Amino acid sequence: MTDSKDTPPANSVPDRLSTIPSSGYYEPVHLERGIGIRFKGRERNDVEEYCISEGWIRVQAGKTRDRHGNPLTIKLNGEVEAWFEDVGEG
Repeated sequence: MTDSKDTPPANSVPDRLSTIPSSGYYEPVHLERGIGIRFKGRERNDVEEYCISEGWIRVQAGKTRDRHGNPLTIKLNGEVEAWFEDVGEG
């Protein structure tokens, strides 16, 4: 029997997720499955963090870096949809 804490539910996409390891919302278990994001009706593949309930995404602001060498991000507001990309694979 598999441990349900290690495996995310089949269709339960997290409300908030980040690709940045230092973030409190970084969940590698969910990221391994692949997350698709649609923002304002357009699919995006450059999303660093999102929140469905608050309606925003964070994306890199060009090649600009902060003083610690991390990429600067901007927060965009709008309708956010998320899904697991591996759903339907055997």
